[in-house]
Amino acid sequence: MQNLPDENTKRFAAVLNKKIEIGRLMNALGHMTAGLAGGVGLRDELCFLQYEDKNGGKHPNISHFPFIVLQADNSNKIRAVRNEALKRNIPFVDFTSTMAIGTSEQQMFATGETLETNLEYYGICLFGKTMELKEITGRLSLFR
Repeated sequence: MQNLPDENTKRFAAVLNKKIEIGRLMNALGHMTAGLAGGVGLRDELCFLQYEDKNGGKHPNISHFPFIVLQADNSNKIRAVRNEALKRNIPFVDFTSTMAIGTSEQQMFATGETLETNLEYYGICLFGKTMELKEITGRLSLFR
């Protein structure tokens, strides 16, 4: 067995906009999770485990830390979480409606042409210290 850190010290948190259709949310969640895991440069800190079953089958890269999925009533609630994450330097990846149209090039253009205050947030994924994430997401309920 590995010497693992206390799994309650850190966590992943996703906050999804409950006004958005579930298929779009799952797509956004996939993009955000991939971006967070691959893009923040914290591979060792994220603590991915390599599981092996009794037959020797490998089940790689399962996070040691919890992944909590919460719901927000609207885009502005997600914007508030994002702003707090920025202030606290918490790693995050967000996803907006401009990222759900056409090609990646069209998405980047649409995002670049939209003021942040006009972006509709589908969600945000964060990774950080449990207590700090609870401070900025504590009023949100589990996704249903």
